[in-house]
Amino acid sequence: MNRILYCIALEHDWRWTLAAALVCVIGIGTALRLLGHAREMSGHRRRNTALLAAFVGGLAIFSTHFLAMQGYQAGGEIRYGVWPTLASLVAVLGSFILAAGVVLVQPRRASRAIGAILAMAGVAAMHFIGIAALEMSGEIVWRPELVVLAIVGGMTIAGLAGAFVYGPGLKRLIATTLSGAAAVVVLHFVSMSAMTVIPRAVSMSAATVSGTVMTGVLVAMVAGIVTIAAMIAWMSWIARSSALGHVREAIDAMPDGLAFYDADDRLVLWNHRYAEVNPELSSTLQAGMTFREIIQIGLGEGLYADAVGREEAWIAERLESRKALSNTMEQHIAGDRWLRVADRRTAAGGIVTVCTDITDLKHGARSLAEARDAAQAASTAKSQFLANMSHEIRTPLNGVIGVAQALARTDLSSQQQEMLQLIQSSGQTLQVLLSDILDLARVESGRLELADDAFDLGRAVREAAQLYETSAEAKGLQFFVEIAPEADRWISGDPVRIKQILTNLVSNAVKFTNEGFVSLTAAPGPDHGAGPTLRFSIEDTGIGFDSDTRERLFSRFEQADGAITRRFGGSGLGLAISRQLAEMMGGDLDCESEPGGGSAFILTIPFRPVEMPTAAVPAAMEARDDERPAIRVLLADDHPVNRKVVEMILAQADVELTAVENGAEALQACRDADFDLILMDMQMPVMDGLTATREIRLHEAAMGLDRTAIVMLTANALPEHIASAEAAGADRHLAKPFDAAELLGLVETLPNTAIRIAA
Repeated sequence: MNRILYCIALEHDWRWTLAAALVCVIGIGTALRLLGHAREMSGHRRRNTALLAAFVGGLAIFSTHFLAMQGYQAGGEIRYGVWPTLASLVAVLGSFILAAGVVLVQPRRASRAIGAILAMAGVAAMHFIGIAALEMSGEIVWRPELVVLAIVGGMTIAGLAGAFVYGPGLKRLIATTLSGAAAVVVLHFVSMSAMTVIPRAVSMSAATVSGTVMTGVLVAMVAGIVTIAAMIAWMSWIARSSALGHVREAIDAMPDGLAFYDADDRLVLWNHRYAEVNPELSSTLQAGMTFREIIQIGLGEGLYADAVGREEAWIAERLESRKALSNTMEQHIAGDRWLRVADRRTAAGGIVTVCTDITDLKHGARSLAEARDAAQAASTAKSQFLANMSHEIRTPLNGVIGVAQALARTDLSSQQQEMLQLIQSSGQTLQVLLSDILDLARVESGRLELADDAFDLGRAVREAAQLYETSAEAKGLQFFVEIAPEADRWISGDPVRIKQILTNLVSNAVKFTNEGFVSLTAAPGPDHGAGPTLRFSIEDTGIGFDSDTRERLFSRFEQADGAITRRFGGSGLGLAISRQLAEMMGGDLDCESEPGGGSAFILTIPFRPVEMPTAAVPAAMEARDDERPAIRVLLADDHPVNRKVVEMILAQADVELTAVENGAEALQACRDADFDLILMDMQMPVMDGLTATREIRLHEAAMGLDRTAIVMLTANALPEHIASAEAAGADRHLAKPFDAAELLGLVETLPNTAIRIAA
């Protein structure tokens, strides 16, 4: 150790040693920086940058060695052999090129260590070849143990630095540079301390240069290294400045306001949009302002409505929210402006704040909410309007149909019977139209529910066809109904809606056919993915329609053309409702036709066969005799026409009828007397029918009376009305206009059975 210190302190001029150290550090740092750039490149640029790194590193180490040798005190003039000196330069350059290739091909820890050791091996070769190139008045004698220590020590430091220190980042670059310089220093000065010059007369070779010439060469090399290092630094600064400029341009072009605060919550930078969305700050923003000072400005101008009267608490809450790693809030600003403020904390403790003007979004959301509320209100108003119109239309229509049915049971002349038939036909047409409109409203609102009952398909099909058989015969048409044996059985489904579709299709076929035939066939259809199907086909030889008409035929209020509407009438709702009902059942309704060639409508629904249910044996009803008392019926209806219609219909049966005008009178009548049946209107003054029904049920329960059958005889026919009647305690729901026979049947059977029939 004393020998090494003696060599450094007394055998070397410190000025040359310092210069050599600076060149070594600058050269190694530049080479490592270039090697790092090469790792990020590809192709020929990667190769050329790596070669430049190796050249700069090798040249720097070569210059370091010979600069140090310039300060070596050998006791006489030192000359340098040209060819050995060049050989030493080739050795160090070759080893650095090899080391750079190893690191680039396999940039793992082991590869980096091997590359560093290869580089130091070249440095060692360069050093000893360079010593051999020295020609002086003396003989060099080596101490082997120090030579080994110099080589091993330098390689060890270099290998450890390559494996554990080298990496991305400025700190690692500086640490690796200093480690590499330390390896070179250990190799050079320990090996120089192993050398002893014994004065002796020696002959000089011709191919040598003096120290002065060598100094000039070294100065040129150092100048080149410094120039390259300066260019790299300048290029890095330009690239960094350009990148920062691009980032700044991108930040300024952001549609959202952005500001960056340091770890002390002081404003560092912001973009133009940040000032635009915070106009109260545009003239006061400056670097170094704290976030508290910024929001204090807004508070002073009364911008934050939710902070009025609690400013300090509001500030404390806002500052506390910024301590989280991530925080997003919506802020209502004076002038009905809204900002979405997002704070994100950086790894160094700073805060990035992004302000987004969401005023348009809030106003749009408010408009949508208002539109939604208006739509809901309109839908509610429409439903209420339909319910009211249903009630108001059904009430007088009930009078027309009821009186006509009562009149039909009297003795009439042939002319009177013809006029009565016209009245009944018109009433039935109005009733069908009203039902279509209500069905369409139910389908649109999703309140139409399908039943799932077991029924006799063959019977349902025949009943649907039978309604129009007489009309077909009156027009001289052949009328066929064919049901395949496989389909003439009990199935599961909604018989009412299936018959509604079939009657609509058969009615249209008869209506639009003047000669030829109308046929209805039912048979199993092709199996679909969901299972077997039923196929109904309604064919006719009527007027038909073209393909354009077919596309719009199932739309609402559509028929073939205006002329058809005038000749044949109809609302154009039947087919639209029929298709929607078919789709609700999981089926389909389609058609084929050509003008003048007739039409074919095909209904397909799921085929779900069931076993015929065991018929319930009804209790034997005793034959009435003259001594049996009349059926006591209570009628509650505020409309005098309806009361008169019911009175006229029930006059044909042995009925003792009591009529009242509202629910309160009906309740009092039940308390004063016993009744076998109550016919209750739903919409009445003083007390409505639902309330009266509930009160009657409470009275029966309190007094321990038998349950009296209650029928809601009302124009309120929507599903929610039926459900409300059931919930109130009604046994049946008979919608106006009702059929006289159905009412008489209820009066005859309902008081004598304990079976409660659901609507």
